[in-house]
Amino acid sequence: MSHLKKVRAGSWLPNSIGQIDAWIRDLKKEVKKQNAPLIKPIQDFKQMVESDAVLNGLATSMFTEAVIMREKTPLGTPEVKNFDEFLSLLNGIMTQAPQFTECPDKSDDEEPCGLIGFPINALLDWPMATSFGYEFFSNVLVNQQLKKILAYWSEYLVSKDSRKVLIESFPKRTPKVLAWLSEPAKKEMLKVACEAVNVKDQKFCLKQKFEDIFECNPNDKYYGFKSWDDFFTRKFKKGVRPIAKGDDIIVNACESAPLQVVENVQEDAKFWLKGQPYSLENMMNFDPLAKKFKGGTVYQAFLSALSYHRWNSPVSGKIKKAFIVNGTYYLENRYQGFINPEQADPSAPNDSQPFLSAVATRAVIFIEADNPKIGLMCFIAIGMAEVSSCEITVKKGQKIKKGEELGMFHFGGSTHCLIFGPDVKLKFDFHNNEEPNINAINIPVHSKLAKVE
Repeated sequence: MSHLKKVRAGSWLPNSIGQIDAWIRDLKKEVKKQNAPLIKPIQDFKQMVESDAVLNGLATSMFTEAVIMREKTPLGTPEVKNFDEFLSLLNGIMTQAPQFTECPDKSDDEEPCGLIGFPINALLDWPMATSFGYEFFSNVLVNQQLKKILAYWSEYLVSKDSRKVLIESFPKRTPKVLAWLSEPAKKEMLKVACEAVNVKDQKFCLKQKFEDIFECNPNDKYYGFKSWDDFFTRKFKKGVRPIAKGDDIIVNACESAPLQVVENVQEDAKFWLKGQPYSLENMMNFDPLAKKFKGGTVYQAFLSALSYHRWNSPVSGKIKKAFIVNGTYYLENRYQGFINPEQADPSAPNDSQPFLSAVATRAVIFIEADNPKIGLMCFIAIGMAEVSSCEITVKKGQKIKKGEELGMFHFGGSTHCLIFGPDVKLKFDFHNNEEPNINAINIPVHSKLAKVE
């Protein structure tokens, strides 16, 4: 059955639901042992939901529906059975950073190796895909409270305490937890980095070390990283990702895998429907510049959990506008969840990426390219789940060269779009991928993505 195992874009969560269940069971033990009171943002969230009859009903119903859907499968009852249990486990996550888990049996080629990169998403995997979950997570008040909870968690993830996951291992846990700076973890991160380069260069790439690829200090036990976030937003060493030359060459803005290219996009479209068309007005938060892209092209790509999470300018030019749009955190397209019996899969967020471009928390950056054949273009970084802390590092009026930093995702990465006007004709280069799709592998950041014809 498709809902038992499905490839998840970027491997932010394991394909195996059984592996997620094992992680949740371990989290339950930790939470019980700590027996800590709910932090204030979570307590406030609980009180808000309980005092609102509609939200309380939705919260109860989405977990009830998730239990019903799960028990129709051989997996049986889900690990998280109700809203109160979710809040208790959420509280436990607030003092831990994502951990690297031991690779399962590698005879299963589809099984990812790495981490529970979206721990909160892992708890909500099934409720998110329900009809009641759609209503709950689209509520403005719910998203305001979730933002406060994620902000609280972010304070821990930028602290020195958060970096203990870089050096601590727990071999007796199921699945086994390994330090991020252990040899198996570093090897896996190196493998992801090397998958992006040309096939002929991969053998040489794999012979290198972690410190040959990323900026770090291997003489320090934490490799010089000041926090979990500092480690996760690590940079490539100079020269590892050369910038493709040529005024007519658009470079890849993120180390990311191509999802799709759509032409003749509409200014206003019903993006919430099953087909998930792009809606420029909604993506750009109804900015007046949106109309300039009507009939243009959208390229969307997704980021890997074990890769590089900074954004870089695809062209040389001038920053026209740059702003953050507050949006949803755990909303997904209704038609990718359990409402569609043929696609009753809890991994629906992966299949909702075009939809999320219009509703999720995101950073919007307009760039006036130096090359008049490109003209005005737009980069949109889209947060998924807890990876919604988008930081823009450029400002309006700033001149920027191709390949220079635009900003970054904190605590992980997600998906992004490049948008071009209707008169821009592009020939894309998908590198080691025959075409964009959910199974694609990363294209190196700074490398040629498209040529203006």
